[in-house]
Amino acid sequence: MSEAVIEIQGVSKIYRADEVEVHAVRSLNLTINAGEFTAIAGPSGSGKTTLLNVMSGLDTPTAGRVLLAGKYISEMKGSELSDFRRDHIGFIFQSYNLIPVLTVKENIEYIMLL
Repeated sequence: MSEAVIEIQGVSKIYRADEVEVHAVRSLNLTINAGEFTAIAGPSGSGKTTLLNVMSGLDTPTAGRVLLAGKYISEMKGSELSDFRRDHIGFIFQSYNLIPVLTVKENIEYIMLL
């Protein structure tokens, strides 16, 4: 059996504006094991980007915990979280800023040099 590389345990993310609450992710449990291919699909506004942000430590869950590579990143703060993201997480954002004259490989190598 493969080792879990990502575990989402009861994660919820609620955005609040004045008295309005938007439940972007609601009580999610998810395990992704090493070597698995996982797709997150759904219509616009269904919480896909929010989930990825919470899974990567770019955002914190309102409730629940995120275990990534054996560490509870949902409980990390500041430089500990920044260092963990730098060393363990790769992300190409929806509105990416790649250098057009470089290949995909060269864009990745460039970022790794920083």
